[in-house]
Amino acid sequence: MLAVDGLPTPQRQWAILTMGIALTMAVLDGAIANVALPTIAKDLGISASGSIWVVNAYQLAVTVSLFPLSSLGDIVGYRRVYWWGLLVFTLASAACALSDSLLALTIARVVQGFGAAGIMSVSIALVRFIYPHRQLGRGVGNNALIVAVASAAGPTIAGMILSVGSWQWLFAINVPLGAVALVIAARSLPHSPKAPHRFDAFSALLNAMVFGSLICGIKGLDGTQAMALTVAELAVALVLGVVLVRRQLEQPAPLLPVDLLRLPVFALSVMTSVGSFAAQAIAYVALPFYFQDVIGRSAVETGLLMTPWPLGIAIMAPLSGRLADRYDPGLLGGLGLAVLAVGLALLALLPVHPSAADIAWRMVVCGIGFGLFQSPNNKVLITSAPKERSGGASGIQSTARLLGQTLGAAFVGLLFTAHAVHGTTIALTLAAVLAGVGCVASSLRYRRPVSAPG
Repeated sequence: MLAVDGLPTPQRQWAILTMGIALTMAVLDGAIANVALPTIAKDLGISASGSIWVVNAYQLAVTVSLFPLSSLGDIVGYRRVYWWGLLVFTLASAACALSDSLLALTIARVVQGFGAAGIMSVSIALVRFIYPHRQLGRGVGNNALIVAVASAAGPTIAGMILSVGSWQWLFAINVPLGAVALVIAARSLPHSPKAPHRFDAFSALLNAMVFGSLICGIKGLDGTQAMALTVAELAVALVLGVVLVRRQLEQPAPLLPVDLLRLPVFALSVMTSVGSFAAQAIAYVALPFYFQDVIGRSAVETGLLMTPWPLGIAIMAPLSGRLADRYDPGLLGGLGLAVLAVGLALLALLPVHPSAADIAWRMVVCGIGFGLFQSPNNKVLITSAPKERSGGASGIQSTARLLGQTLGAAFVGLLFTAHAVHGTTIALTLAAVLAGVGCVASSLRYRRPVSAPG
């Protein structure tokens, strides 16, 4: 049975629960492995550079498969792609926990990444069918809350698990949670209309090559690989990207949603999403180095000092989602990015010997700004696309987040290489500038209410 305008209660609550569990696991597993890399490297007897593939394999698998799976969701139904993605993710998590070599763990992480992409590629599209239209902002806000908090809290949660167990538990804990979410999903998730067009396998292959090369090239900008290889990867991404876009322009429902990017409000929303996540990633990567290497805080203290940011998001994201159901999302998003820019600038201007309170209230300001922006922005992304193209909109929303995070991390690597002493200050200033530019772009989406004729 198709959901006409949202699901009835209690089915809606069950659908929200299964999506919350799955999305939390998928996002967390992109963040927690970083903390465990030294432990994994030591346990498996591999080099630190080799262990990086535990992270890269997952991120690459997610990035290259988001658009193909969101397109598949348009064709076979978002519920089906979500359920099979969750099943693959759960089984791959068990394989990760049982891995006894880098090769086995890397392969399992690739498969786990494909499963996570199945979940993330259709999550916003499903929200459109779970919630009634009048509450869509609330639904998008709840999703934004989960993604933002899970991304930010990943290192803290990983540290807590590693303090009481081995690294295998980082993955094993997903198995019972995934099993519960699968059962609930089978009973509660809505069906959606199925598009009549066929899946474009060649475009999916091109997409994987483009985004795989692009991500590898962006990562290489931090100096961790030969510059010639980085340039070659970016060149391949550019050339194949042109081929992919030209092919998509001929399609009525393209796998890469170039048709949606022709909509000015949609394109602006994607740009601001990439910029906001890049700004946040810059802060998340740069600040721990500042806390530990510059002002001498311990790893535990660093985790606590990072916590006010996701706390600010947790407070604001659900509220901003409700506000987006009543007020113009473009204006709300612009206001949120303005607050984020101010918070980042204040962090860049920290005193030489800051107290915990000096840091904490600035982090809260950043979190509140980011939370105020994200929910309205995601609502614009999903509602500006036709309902039958919800999969494409959902895929581009997740891809924009991952591209922003990758760009932000690469910027920090470049700045730390060029300016070892003042790298954090420069990075935070750049993040503030990105948020400020995003504020202007978001405000361009503001639509003045039309007065009724007198």
